[in-house]
Order: sequence, then C-alpha cells, then structure tokens
Amino acid sequence: MILPRHGLISSRLHYFQTVARLGSIRRAAQALNVAPSAISRTIQHLEQELGAPLFERARQRLKLTSAGEILVYHAGASVAELDRARAFIDDLQGLRRGSVSIAAVESVARGLLPETLSRFWSRYPDVAVQVTTTGSQQAFEAVARGECDLAIAFDARPPKGTQRLAGANLRLGALVPPKHALAARRGVRLREFAAERVILSDASLTLGSSIEAAILGSGIELKPIAVTNSIHLMSAFAVRGHGVTFQTRVGVERELEEGELVFVPFNDPSLRPRKLMLIARGKAHLAAGPAALAAMLSEAIQRLDGR
Repeated sequence: MILPRHGLISSRLHYFQTVARLGSIRRAAQALNVAPSAISRTIQHLEQELGAPLFERARQRLKLTSAGEILVYHAGASVAELDRARAFIDDLQGLRRGSVSIAAVESVARGLLPETLSRFWSRYPDVAVQVTTTGSQQAFEAVARGECDLAIAFDARPPKGTQRLAGANLRLGALVPPKHALAARRGVRLREFAAERVILSDASLTLGSSIEAAILGSGIELKPIAVTNSIHLMSAFAVRGHGVTFQTRVGVERELEEGELVFVPFNDPSLRPRKLMLIARGKAHLAAGPAALAAMLSEAIQRLDGR
C-alpha cells in the first residue's frame, strides 16, 4: 500500500489513520513513537465528537466500522488536498523546491523513470521525488485515492476520477543472448520456444497474464525453468544464460544497449502490444513540479510508441 504523508493534517486524524492501517493501537503507538494511552484517548475523543464508534474488535484486530470507513476515506482526501495546497505554495517559489510523488511498475522504474528523472533534476535540482514501485492496477488506484500525483503502468484500466496524460503501444518479444539461434531474426512465434528453457513472469503481473493467455490459446507447452514477479530477475537470468524470457523493451534498456540481450519481437496475433500509460487525477490542475515531470514523462512515453 502507498502511504499518505503526514503533511499538514492534524495529529488526531494521523493517529486515527495509523490505527486503521495497522489494526492495532499498540502497533500504531510503536510506529508513531507515542504512548498507547495517548492514541486511545484520541480515538475516544473522535468517537465522542462524531457520536459513533470508529472501530470494532475482530480476532484481536481493530476493524473499521461503517463510520470509521467513511472517516478514513475523507481523511485520505484531506491529506491529498493539503499536500496539493502545499504544492501550489511551492509553485510560488518558481520550482526552486517542492515535491512530486509517482507510482510505477518495476520495469518503468528500471529504465524510463531514472533516465527521465535525471533530465528533470538537471532543470529542477531541488524538487524532491517520491517513487513507489507497485503493480499496475495498484499504481493507478493510488492516483485515484490521491496518494500520489502520477502513475505509470501497463495494461490497466484508469480508475474513475483519473485522466490519461500519455500512452504508447509496445510490442512483446523474446529476450535472448546475442549468440542464440533466433537472435538475428526480425520476428519469432511463441511456438518456436517450445523446446527452450524459459523464464516466465507470474500471474500477479499483467505481463504474466498476457503470456499465459497466449500459451493457453496456442496449445503449446513451454518448460519454465523459473517463474517470478520480478522483471529484474527475469532479465538477470536471461543474461546469465539460464533461459530466454518474454517482455517488452521497457525495463531492459541497459541490457539491450550493452549487447547483453537481443530483443526479437513476436509475430503471434494473440500477443497484442502492451499499453503503457501515464495518468494523473482527473479535473485536477497539477502543481508545477508534477506538471513539469509529467511533461517529460509524456514525451518519453510517446517516443516508445510502436517499438
């Protein structure tokens, strides 16, 4: 889960949010470095003020009541709005300082994001950036909840209340060593790897779901030597000659540039291009920091279209 920053929000709501997240006053007290009695009194005062219980005990864990769920939702929205206000105030400083928060999938965090952030910091060296790596849908939902400014992910549906800023269609392909028999080909079919040792992504990644559907549809049987939810491990295993793996060019930019791996695109009709997308909150004016980074990311993503 992507955690909201404390920011300008009151300590009462911050205590409440922490208890709601951890499900325990004791664990919240440890996380916040305050006495459990102080948190307990704060929760009691909130319940008295609102006239409704916020928690109920379930299996030695505090669970939100209906009133508690309403409060935690609006408390999160308050954090987002206060952070946005702080960002607009930072704008008055002419981007001499400020912050941007972004959620991204691992492959984006390995190549596209570091390269873009290097250019961003060359122009805005004092703008702090918070990057969280997570799954595709989780990244988009974090934007919808106001927990981050921007998100970049593959093959996920933008939630209600968000806006698409940029997108690109990226071909899936095989990553093979330079001396592999298929390395010089302009295109390959999935069935050509039936006798190969392959490294697959698991179903927790949208990449894994795409590959799995294509395998089932083609009727072929692959022999995975490894299955993982890590793009880094997939490429690292392939570089070391343990097998071939399947993904886009995003996340393996260094390996391709240095000649450690070769990308050979798939020609299978069932393996449709993957959709990489940058989103922000809908109908919300981005502060100067997020807007500047969004512009650079949009340009970088659009250059990838069709590759």
